[in-house]
Formats: sequence, structure tokens, C-alpha cells
Amino acid sequence: MTDTNCSVGIVAAQDAAFDAPLPLASGAALPGYQLRFETYGELNADKSNAILICHALSGHHHVAGRYRDDDKALGWWDNMIGPGKPIDTRRFFVVGVNNLGGCHGSTGPSSVNPATGQPWGSAFPVVTVPDWVTSQARLADRLGIDRWAAVIGGSLGGMQALHWSIAYPQRVAHALVIASAPKLSAQNIAFNDVARQAILTDPEFHGGDFYQQNAIPRRGLRLARMLGHITYLSDDGMGEKFGRMLRSGEYRFGYDVEFEIESYLRYQGDKFSDYFDANTYLLMTKALDYFDPAKDCGGDLAAALKPAQAQFMVASFTSDWRFSPERSRETVKALIAAGKRVSYAEIESTHGHDAFLMTDQPYVDLMRAYLDRVAKEVNA
Repeated sequence: MTDTNCSVGIVAAQDAAFDAPLPLASGAALPGYQLRFETYGELNADKSNAILICHALSGHHHVAGRYRDDDKALGWWDNMIGPGKPIDTRRFFVVGVNNLGGCHGSTGPSSVNPATGQPWGSAFPVVTVPDWVTSQARLADRLGIDRWAAVIGGSLGGMQALHWSIAYPQRVAHALVIASAPKLSAQNIAFNDVARQAILTDPEFHGGDFYQQNAIPRRGLRLARMLGHITYLSDDGMGEKFGRMLRSGEYRFGYDVEFEIESYLRYQGDKFSDYFDANTYLLMTKALDYFDPAKDCGGDLAAALKPAQAQFMVASFTSDWRFSPERSRETVKALIAAGKRVSYAEIESTHGHDAFLMTDQPYVDLMRAYLDRVAKEVNA
């Protein structure tokens, strides 16, 4: 179904239940679990046109389209996915999944622990990028997809795309790693820890078991989101949009909101604390911290990437200082050293890390051109 705006139209989420336990990198195991996902387009006869979209920290399965009962809930990458768009649903069968530990339908800390009949809360095990990829592979098996035409992700999603190429080399034809990195820098780990401390020290957190207390660590979530949001933007972008604009036109000599940027950040923090789960935020940032495919290869990223058989597209954005172009070039250098086929683009943008969600024309053109290649291979 399409509408006049080239959208996939009205969509509905699906749930897949898995009874087999999932062994985790931490040594724990998750018993029966559920993955919530959405699909767009149609799977072709030989099931060769499937694309997996991996979400970033606060993302989820709702990647494109709208819900019938909430036409304002537009998918977070609707500008990129749909008929006639770069990820063209007339040519591809697109799958979006809410990762384990999430708070949008997949099993996570707010889900009921079958062993206790209470929300998992603090007892929910730490999950990692490899754990997510394993669960996504099980979903692909359920859908009858033996090989993805492409696995695509930005930021934390790009890390998943990279791990897919290593862990399941025969199941990925193309990996698109956008605004990402092969591991976090010390600065990025530091940002994540400050955000976690804001949540952990909120009196309403209750050690992660706030559900039973009918509480929400809203203050901690709000601060974590405000901090994170600053790192997703660029200085030029913030300056262009807000500058030093005052809400009232003059100084108030107090600690309430005076500058427009303050108002914007507080709005973003308040909105986020209304819908996101604090335990999920902790889990997602830890998954970011732990990702390091070269760790088991003595720090040699090229050696870690050696098993990959996919073709790669790596893209970065000039104003992204959280996942800077240098980090993408590090990935490209290792891929070349490992003998892999890789295309790289460094795109001019003022949108900072959030640029991978935007519609800068060079970025859209790049995605369209690369996915055209993928589509031709599928139909060859």
C-alpha cells in the first residue's frame, strides 16, 4: 500500500516468539523471548531481496510508514524507505527489528520474567551487539531468509551490520555501515557513563526495579537524553539553529530557561523520559561500550574482518564528532587490508551525528546509487 507521499502507508508490527534459550556473551542465557518487527514490501520468490535495518540506541522496529491508530507515529527512517526512495520497497523486502532489551515490544527489562511473574528489571541480563545479531539471525531463519541482500545501520546499527558480516559471512551480500565506528573511543565511553550515572543516581531508579514501585526515574532519563542529544548535534548546526537567542530577548539573571538551546534540550529530555525505559538506556549504552570485534584478534581489526564475504559501503559525515570520519576511515583501512571490496564516502553536512537520519541530498544520492547496485544484483 502506498500514499501520495511515496510512503509504505499503514503498517502493523508483528511478534515472533522463540522458545529456545539464547546464550549471551556475558555467560548468561535468556529463556524464551519475543522479537517485535515490521516488514515493508514483498519477499521475492527466491527470497533474495531482503534488507535488514538495524536501529541505533533509541531506535526500534518502526522504521517506515504510519500506524492506523496513530498517523503521527512516522517511522524513524521513513525518509529513506518506501516506494521510489533509496531503499525502495518496490524492489526490496525490508525488515526492522526492536532489539532484545528494548522497550518497544521485544523482550526487555520491563517484560515479565517467567521465573518470577514480575518485570525483569535489574535481573535482565546485559546484552551485546553479537547477542542481537544472533537473535536477528534466528528471526531471519523464521522468515525463511538465508541471505540478506543488505544489512544496513547507522551508529549502533552500523556496528550490528559490521558484526553480521563477520559472524554470518555467507548470509550478507552487502553491509552498509553509516556514521559508525569499529569500537568506541574513551571519550564516547565517558559520555555513556555520565548518562548512566544520571539514571543510576536518580532516587526513583530503585536499583532498576522501579516498576514495582510505580516510579519512573524521569530526572535521570531526562539528563541522559539532554547530554546525549548535545553529542548528536554539531556546534555549527546548533549555532545556525539557535545561536545565543534568548526566549525573552533579555537576561533574567537566574537559572530557569533563558536561551533557546536550553528550551530545546529540556523539551527533548522531557519527551524522551515519557516513552523510553531507563533500564533499556543502560543496556543500549553498555552494548555500545562493549563492541570491539578486534578484541579477540589481539586488536587487529583487519584480522577480525577477514571472514567477511560481503561488499561494504562505509559513510561518514564531516560534522559528526561523536563518530568522526576518522573512525570510519579506520574501518575502511582495515577492510582494505583484509582484502574486502569497500566503497567510502565522507559527506558534507552540518547535522552532526544525526546526519544519518537526515535528507542531505549527497547522502540520499549516495544511498540511492548504492542500493540501485544491490537491486541489479538481486534481479540479475
